[in-house]
Amino acid sequence: MTRLLKKGLWGLLALMTHAAFAQNEATSMERESFMKIRLVMENAVVEATLDDNATSRDFAAMLPLDVTLSDYHQTEKIADLPSTLSTDGAPDGIDPAIGDITYYVPWGNLAIFYRDFGYARGLVRLGRIDSGIETLIQQGELRVRIERVQDGLD
Repeated sequence: MTRLLKKGLWGLLALMTHAAFAQNEATSMERESFMKIRLVMENAVVEATLDDNATSRDFAAMLPLDVTLSDYHQTEKIADLPSTLSTDGAPDGIDPAIGDITYYVPWGNLAIFYRDFGYARGLVRLGRIDSGIETLIQQGELRVRIERVQDGLD
């Protein structure tokens, strides 16, 4: 019974997240895109688009990148990065939406939001998950390879 209840709750959470994610897609289309990327996991691929800003360009220069995403407060997946990223021209902070890929300046880490969160000082938006956000809604760590999508090869 408990296993069935947990499975049902995860399904409901995934459905709610998908609905909120769809509402935020219009906002993401208004931003200038820079590059298509994908997060490759053992059993899934998540597609994303990076924004065109100095921080995203620094992040793209690190790719391909193997990281372990850990859950943080059942709101986001975080991972350490091998070096700091430029924050030239970045705002003081943002109010991340579900599906936002961000850089948290104080810790120098990657943060991907799968639940709504309020304004946070020190967050810089790198881009947005295009499809597969529900894959990130699971407990525990996820081994992920983040790579560029090569035009015409996929």
